[in-house]
Amino acid sequence: MILRFLAAVLLVGVAATLLVIAWPSLFGLAGAPVIAQLVSLRALSSLVAVVGAGAFAIIAGLWPAARRFFAALAIIALGFTAINLAVLSARGFGAESLAPPGDGEITVLAWNTRGDATGARSVADLALAERADIVALPETTEETAVAVAELMREGGRPMWVHTIAFDEELELKARSTSVLVSIELGEYARDDQVGNTTVLPSIVLRPVDGDGPTIIGVHPVAPIPNELANWRADLAWLDEVCRGEQVIMAGDLNATADHFTATDDGPGMGSCVDAGLATGNGAVGTWPTRLPALLGAPIDHVLATPDLTLTGFRVIQSVDDAGSDHRPIVARLRP
Repeated sequence: MILRFLAAVLLVGVAATLLVIAWPSLFGLAGAPVIAQLVSLRALSSLVAVVGAGAFAIIAGLWPAARRFFAALAIIALGFTAINLAVLSARGFGAESLAPPGDGEITVLAWNTRGDATGARSVADLALAERADIVALPETTEETAVAVAELMREGGRPMWVHTIAFDEELELKARSTSVLVSIELGEYARDDQVGNTTVLPSIVLRPVDGDGPTIIGVHPVAPIPNELANWRADLAWLDEVCRGEQVIMAGDLNATADHFTATDDGPGMGSCVDAGLATGNGAVGTWPTRLPALLGAPIDHVLATPDLTLTGFRVIQSVDDAGSDHRPIVARLRP
């Protein structure tokens, strides 16, 4: 009798834990320790759950005395997987193709270069191939960003270069963020009056003549245990700055849709809508490159205010060997 009671308690505990992991927003725990990391890898955790369900089913078949207990564990694991797959399907598994930009469209490319590890040539070649108007480059120093711009100028696409670094000595290249802006969009200036992310730098650019979208290249810190408070503060800052008329925000957000706030048009930051979710690509993982895209975490994003129409989005999987642990993303927007 005691064993049955303990088994029931254990089953309820396991079911409750998996429900929190699969649906943390229901309990307001998407930013909680451990949960913040696990919910980012829904597809991978679902694969583990399916393997576990198979193992539990085998044990149930071989151990008659514990059949009900292990069969229940298998059912709970499959239920956890079903919830995750429903969420991922709603966000969209995406497509690798993206139509060329139309007249008047703005193309935004974002790529965390892992402290310049990709080199300038890989970034420039990709930006030219995608005909990028804005290139957001977290973990990219000014030296590399200038080299990218020079290569793009040679390729017929001249760019302005803007960089901010929290480590001026460049001992930690990851503490730099660069943004390249096509000269066709006009001249931009950095706005340092609106604050910043806490550990890794973000950059806010506004058009000098007031004509054009505000551009924000972002890099909140990752939600590792000793940085959770800073991570939450960073996301709160993104909520504040991604508002107004014609705002484009791009970069490594170290967050998935589970960590976003609700907008009138779905999950996003501030009043900005996520391009991946809006175009059915929200479940495609961008980190880490050592995992298949459908098992990775979609933590790199392009977001825009509703006065910019999101016409396309793609996670680029052809440069996984370029040196970064992040996949680049590209989005197209129409004012």
